[in-house]
Amino acid sequence: MELLALTVIMPPKITKTTPASASTAPLSFDPTNPFIVQSDRSILVEVDNPKYAAARDALAPFAELEKSPEHIHTYRISNLSLWNAAAAGFTAAEVLTVLQRYTKFPIPPNIPTDIAETMARYGRVRLERIDAQRLKLVCADKPLLAELARNKKIRDYLGERLDDTAFAIDPAYRGVLKQALITVGYPAEDLAGYTEGAALPLALRATMAHNGQPFVVRDYQREAADVFYAGGDARGGSGVIVLPCGAGKTVVGIAVMALLQKNTLVLTTSITAVKQWRREILDKTTLTEDEVKEYTGETKDIGPVTIATYQILTYRPDKTEDFPHFGLFEQRDWGLIIYDEVHLLPAPVFRVTATIQARRRLGLTATLIREDGREGDVFSLIGPKKYDVPWRELETQGWIASASCTEIRVALPDDKTRMEYAVADHRAKYRIASENVAKDDVVGELLARYRDQRVLVIGQYLSQLRRLAERFDLPLITGSTGNAEREELYHKFRTGEVRHLILSKVGNFAIDLPDANVLIQVSGTFGSRQEEAQRLGRILRPKGDGGSAHFFTLVTRDTRELDFAHHRQMFLTEQGYSYEIWDERDLLPAQREVG
Repeated sequence: MELLALTVIMPPKITKTTPASASTAPLSFDPTNPFIVQSDRSILVEVDNPKYAAARDALAPFAELEKSPEHIHTYRISNLSLWNAAAAGFTAAEVLTVLQRYTKFPIPPNIPTDIAETMARYGRVRLERIDAQRLKLVCADKPLLAELARNKKIRDYLGERLDDTAFAIDPAYRGVLKQALITVGYPAEDLAGYTEGAALPLALRATMAHNGQPFVVRDYQREAADVFYAGGDARGGSGVIVLPCGAGKTVVGIAVMALLQKNTLVLTTSITAVKQWRREILDKTTLTEDEVKEYTGETKDIGPVTIATYQILTYRPDKTEDFPHFGLFEQRDWGLIIYDEVHLLPAPVFRVTATIQARRRLGLTATLIREDGREGDVFSLIGPKKYDVPWRELETQGWIASASCTEIRVALPDDKTRMEYAVADHRAKYRIASENVAKDDVVGELLARYRDQRVLVIGQYLSQLRRLAERFDLPLITGSTGNAEREELYHKFRTGEVRHLILSKVGNFAIDLPDANVLIQVSGTFGSRQEEAQRLGRILRPKGDGGSAHFFTLVTRDTRELDFAHHRQMFLTEQGYSYEIWDERDLLPAQREVG
């Protein structure tokens, strides 16, 4: 039987370029600083402090935002956020230096030890290769290895004991073992290497095929690709790149393909995204039409580069049957699998991903937040976060458009609707608030204000969107819109023939609308921060005229929708955007006086 082996070793010394914010930090505290570091690993951050922006950016690589009311934001240093930081090359000393640089009061004495011990857990257990056919999981800490070997979540995956620091493991358990190890608090560093995959010669074009303009990979895109590739070393080859929508994640994927020169499988969210990926690959590489194939509900071709949807992979006639299209993972000798919008990876695809750990895996996303809480599975099965850049940093450099974010609060239109809301159940309350007909007048005012600009109206509920489309005589794209019609409308929007467009949830993902600069969100998924990331990203691609983008969210006052809006607002706060709140009466002073 082909074997893997398990080894546990002491944490390696990680070297990286130290951020200026960390390397120059004084080892003291200052009452004028914005942080209050608490013993439970939560950090309160004063928004109105002059040092707020710099402190937030320094904190983001190793902490997660939990709450973002007006004046005090709450972050938490979780185990996973520390392990992601460790995988990206941060040390416990650098993390502590950031806290010391910005803390208002002395740091609780348990925090330095807690951070150091937690980060040291990453890599104490590592997967390594024995020879061409076998891997091992090795651990130099013998008591820890003994403890893991007795753990009921781990022991069933361990094979024969090779020596006092290693167990042999069936290669089929490579993924599920990593999942189990992270649940017990010892995330494995996988250095076991990868199947090379079938060769695919390709080069990046000097000029784009569609317009002959120069094509240059931006510095941060090249750096992200290089960090993932790691010179072909086993430390590279699996992980997640986090970049804003509009920052060119597709180009990062293409740059990685050019580095590897291997057959590639790309998985993405929709047929529209499949066509966008294919268009970009043919436009920016020397690959030919015959080498880049689509595998969707419409066509099922397989080639050296194959682009498929998550939907087709997770299709099955009924819940009692297997997934018939999972065979795609074995159809060719893939050297790379790209998971686009990895935060949306469906649960069944995690299962098959656990079995293909010998393939290089690149995750691309604008946010690591998953609404199902499976961030740990992304870490284990796709890989840790390898690279990210703050949205505002790319905005400052001109790579994405500057954006203003505004919430407009709208009252329910009359007592009848208020009574309907009052007696409804929880789910119905959210829908009544979301579909509030009083939002329509606000939409009309915004469309009039931006009549000459490219405006997207996007929402959750088709009845609401159809009502708006009929009232304002605007084209509407939904999931049932035929692909040919959809592509034609997108083309007209890009060229300016259509300036205002209404989209259902199909507008959340991977749509190439580079000149949209106003988005009006009339309803959304329950407090989804990932959805907020995607929708904001629709308008962040740089404008030809250097103009800014405007993001409006319409929310019904005194309802559950307002509570969920606060949750979505956290994403904008994480990325450094200011968030204004308007009243509908500021926009429509002569309309109504409903409180």
